[in-house]
Amino acid sequence: MYRIGFPFWKQLARIGVPLIIRVDVLRDDEAGVFVATSRDLRGLVCEASTMDQLVNEVNSSIHELLMFHIDGNAQKPVTDLRLCCA
Repeated sequence: MYRIGFPFWKQLARIGVPLIIRVDVLRDDEAGVFVATSRDLRGLVCEASTMDQLVNEVNSSIHELLMFHIDGNAQKPVTDLRLCCA
């Protein structure tokens, strides 16, 4: 497995190396939602009222963002999603 953001991650994703993405989750009590962001994958910001919904949102967003970042020239990347709750 290889972490997104490390050198050559895009090339490795193109050949099917599994990727690791760190996703940080915060609870916004005022808005009543969980918010997920990632320093590894630019552009990832999701929110949902439950953790299950958030995981679904993050999974679909990760796929779209990875395709955008690696120019859509790769197979669907394999990712290891690990949410870090603060």
